[in-house]
Formats: sequence, C-alpha cells, structure tokens
Amino acid sequence: MRYVSMTSHNIGRNLATEQYLMNNKDFGEPLLLFYYEEPCIIVGRNQNTMEEINQKYVEENNIRVTRRLSGGGAVYQDLGNLCFSFVVDSSSEEFGDFKSFTQPIVDALHQMGATSAEVSGRNDILVDGKKFSGNAMYTRNGKTFSHGTLMLDVDLNVVSSALNVPEDKIKSKGIKSVRSRVTNLKPYLSDQYQDLTVPDFRDILLKELFHVDSLDAIKDKEYVVTKEEQAKIDDIYEQYYNNWNWVYGKSPAFTVQKRQHFDMGTVDARLTVDDGQITDIKFYGDFFGPEDVTALAAQLKGIQYNRETLKKVLDQAHTEKYIVGITTDELVDLLA
Repeated sequence: MRYVSMTSHNIGRNLATEQYLMNNKDFGEPLLLFYYEEPCIIVGRNQNTMEEINQKYVEENNIRVTRRLSGGGAVYQDLGNLCFSFVVDSSSEEFGDFKSFTQPIVDALHQMGATSAEVSGRNDILVDGKKFSGNAMYTRNGKTFSHGTLMLDVDLNVVSSALNVPEDKIKSKGIKSVRSRVTNLKPYLSDQYQDLTVPDFRDILLKELFHVDSLDAIKDKEYVVTKEEQAKIDDIYEQYYNNWNWVYGKSPAFTVQKRQHFDMGTVDARLTVDDGQITDIKFYGDFFGPEDVTALAAQLKGIQYNRETLKKVLDQAHTEKYIVGITTDELVDLLA
C-alpha cells in the first residue's frame, strides 16, 4: 500500500488531488490518502445543494461549499476532522462494501481506546451509538475510491447551524441527507490521546494501518505529487470543485417558496430553479407598488440563483417601483 498526506487545507483541491490520482496513476497496489481542511460543506453528487445548506449562515461564516463525485449525504468539516480515502482496483472490492475499507480504521481506533467504535448500517462508523464518520464511494475506469470522515474534534455547533436548512418549502428530486446524532471521537479515546492534534491522529493511524512503530519505516511508501501533476490537479479544481455550475448548477430542478411579513405587507415569492438558474418566479402578497411586479419577475428569469447575482440585478431594477416599503437588500435576503 502507498500513501499520500496532503498539505492543502482546501477541500476542493484535496478532492481534485484524489480524483487525479485515481484516474491517472497506477501504483500496482492500494493507495491511502489523508487530508483535513478549513470549514467546508461537501454535498453528494446527486443532491440539491440549496436544499442541504443554510446559505445565509454559510456565507456569513465563510464556509466553502463544494460537490463531490461520490453519492451520499452532505457533511460539514473543519480542521478538527480528518478525511481518509482508499483507492483500489474495482475488481478487488465489491461496490458498496464499505466495511472492507472502514474496518481497518475501526480496528486502529480500538487500539487508541475507542473500543465501542463500530461499523454500522450502510456507510457509517459509530461510537457509543453516535455517528462520527460517514463514508461514500465512487468507481470509474476500473478504479474505486472509498472516502470518509473522522470527526476528532469538530465544532458541533457549526455542524447544526450550517446544515440546518431554513424551512423554505424547497421541493426537488435531489437525494436528501439523513440527519443522525453526531459526536466527536476525542472523548472516547484513551487519556494519552486527549491532547491529540489532527496531524498526530493521522500519523498514529498511518502507523497502525501499516503495522509499524515509526513513519521512518514507511518513508518509501509515501508518494509526493510533482509540480507537473499539481498543475493538472489545479485544472481539475477549477473545472469542478471551484466551479459554481458544478457545485450549484448540477442540482436537480427544484421549486421553493420564500415568504416574509414586513411592516408594509407580506411578500410571497415562488421560484423554480433548474441548472442553478431561475427559470420562473412569481410574486404574491398584499404589498403595494406603482408598477406591475411581473416586470420585476421578468428581470430575474434566467439569472443564476445566488445572492451576488440577485443583488446585482435587483440593484439595477429599482425594486421600490414594484414593492414599496422594502429595501433591495431586504428583498435579496428574502429570495437568497
């Protein structure tokens, strides 16, 4: 087995590295990757991004959002979480058999004191009945990767806020995340590991998985990405993980209702969004305005459904002509 310890803390760049190594390198043996990143949300390939995240909270707290190639549900990560990924030949493992990848991790955690850790259900790892690891899988061109999270010391308050979608009556065919009781792993580890950092945690797992006492013993097993390969990885990053159309535009078509009462009356907006663009929008309510609000709706059709684009268009539309007593920023907050 070979391994890579990624140095980037950008989830998009790490997923791009994983994708490149899977599709372009053949080590003749399994590949293990470890990485951890700054606050981010990763939605599954078949999910509706808008349906999974609290957009306002995410923007206010500078949480990066991206979409991965694999299926499954949305997850929040920060620098207290360690990600692991196994890349193998598809013929060596049955697709969907998560236990073959996660059991070695669980065995290592048992050695660290988390004796109640166990593989549970389809793709989770639990400790004391609570989830601290979710896993997803993807296969292509004879290769399969199975990647997962390990919540060592994640800010659980942010998890509940960032993934707590306001009730906007979004309806789509996207695969919904199933919320589980989550916990951090650290309280379940032995006393000697209570001051453990994520890099320390990674190194201990490496030694356990390779059955060695020192990382020096597996120096020849480490793979370091070259400058030439990094340039190709950067291209993948821009094409997928830093691309609004991939992250949001790939969401299944959905409808959403945004309704709020203001001092001047109630505004009730009904939107249809497809490929990340507003394809239809209608305004209802008991508000007043000197001009027909359908003219305002017409200016919003065909634009990207995100706060920045909405604000740009509405600033130019002079919304007070259509809805008196509500500012453009208040309308942006309602719609976005």
